[in-house]
Amino acid sequence: MLILFGAFFVLLMIGMPVAFSMLCSAVLYSTIYGESISMVFTRVAAGPASFTLMALAFFILAGNIMNNGGVTDQIFGFCKKLIGWVPGGLAHANVLASVIFAGMSGAAVADAGGLGAIEVKAMRDDGFDDEFSVAVTGASSIIGPIIPPSIPAVVFAVAAGISVGKLLIGGILPGLLLALVMMIYIYFVSKRRNYVKHRFEGFRSLGSAFMRSLPALLTPVIILGGIMSGVCTPTEASAIAVFYALVLSLTTRNLSIRDLPEILDETILTTMSVLFIVGCANALAYLVTIAQLPQTLLRFFGTFITNKYTFLLLINLFLLIVGMLMESLSALTLLTPILVPLANIYGIDTIHFGIIMILNLMLGMLTPPVGMVLFVLARMTAVPFEKICRAMMPFIVMCLIALLIIAVFPPIVLLLPNIMIK
Repeated sequence: MLILFGAFFVLLMIGMPVAFSMLCSAVLYSTIYGESISMVFTRVAAGPASFTLMALAFFILAGNIMNNGGVTDQIFGFCKKLIGWVPGGLAHANVLASVIFAGMSGAAVADAGGLGAIEVKAMRDDGFDDEFSVAVTGASSIIGPIIPPSIPAVVFAVAAGISVGKLLIGGILPGLLLALVMMIYIYFVSKRRNYVKHRFEGFRSLGSAFMRSLPALLTPVIILGGIMSGVCTPTEASAIAVFYALVLSLTTRNLSIRDLPEILDETILTTMSVLFIVGCANALAYLVTIAQLPQTLLRFFGTFITNKYTFLLLINLFLLIVGMLMESLSALTLLTPILVPLANIYGIDTIHFGIIMILNLMLGMLTPPVGMVLFVLARMTAVPFEKICRAMMPFIVMCLIALLIIAVFPPIVLLLPNIMIK
C-alpha cells in the first residue's frame, strides 16, 4: 500500500494529472508484485462501461445546453422577485437559484460557471462586496451535487452497487439544509453590513416572473418525477432532460442549431475526462482489493474503534483532507469500495454514508489546493484567489455545521427515499 499510494501522491505533487497518477502507480505496483498489467488496463476499460454512468454524459450535456440557452437568466430573475425583499436579498436569490439549478446540472463547477457570472455582477451592482459576492456564489454551487440530479451520486451509487434513484432522492433534504444554513448566515451578515434589500413588487409581478421562468422550473420536476414515479431510470431521465433542455432553449431562440457543435464538443471533452478518471480509479481500486486493504481496515476498526460516532468523526476528518487534495469523482471511485464496508459494520446505511461522503468531498472544492470552484470564480471575476479563500471560510464553517447535523440525524437523508422508493 505504501508503494501504491506513495507513488500516487508523489506523482500528484509533481503535477501529473490525477488520472495518469493513478494509472502509473497501478502499473508500478503490478510490475513490482507480479500482478497482470493487462488486467490493469482491462479494469480501466471496464470502469466506465456501465449503463448507469451514461447518465453522466447526459446530465453534463443538459447543464451545458441550459448554460448556453439563457435558462439561468430566467431562474435568477424569478429568484430575485421571490426573495429579493429580505435583507441581503440578492445573496439569498443567489442561493435559491443554485437550489433550482441544482435540479438541472448536477455539478458544482457547472453551477459556478453557469450562474456565477450573472449572480456576481448583479450583487456587485447592488452594492455587495466583491469577496462576499464571490463567496456566496461559490458556497452555494456545492448544493448542485447534493440535490438531484447529482453526478457524484451516480458515481458513488455505481461504485457501491446501490440504487441510484434512492441516493438521488436522499440528497433533497440535505441540499435544502445546506441552503438554509447559508441563508441564515447571509441574513445576519447583511443586517450587520446594511446590504440593500429590494421592496416587494407585489404578487402580480411575482406571478409574471414565475410564468416566464415556469418552463425552466419544470426541468427538475420532470427529472425527479420520472425517477420517483418509476416511469424511467436515472439514465433515461437524464436523456429526457437533454431533450427538454434542447426544446426549451431552441424555442426561446436563446440557442441556435449552430451553437450545438461547440456545446457537444465541450460535453464530450468533459465526459471523457470524467470517465477516464473513473476507469483509472477502478484499476487502482482493483489492486487495493487484491492487496486486501479493505479487510485489513475492517479488522483494525473492528478492534480499536467500537463507537459509531467516533468512526464518523474520523471518516469525516479523513474525507475533508482527501477533498482538499483529490478531485472528487476520482476519490469517490477509489474510496467507495474501501469505506462502504467499514460504514456497514457500524450500522451506517449506505445511502446515508453516500451523502456524507459526497458533501465532504464537495467541501474540498471550496478549499485550496484543488478547489476547482475557487479557480473558476477567480478566473471569471478577477477577484484575487487569496481573498476568495478568506471570504469562503465562514461559509465552510456553516457547511460543516450542516454536515454534522446530517451525520448525526440519518432520517434527514433516509426519510424521502424510504417513503418514495420501495
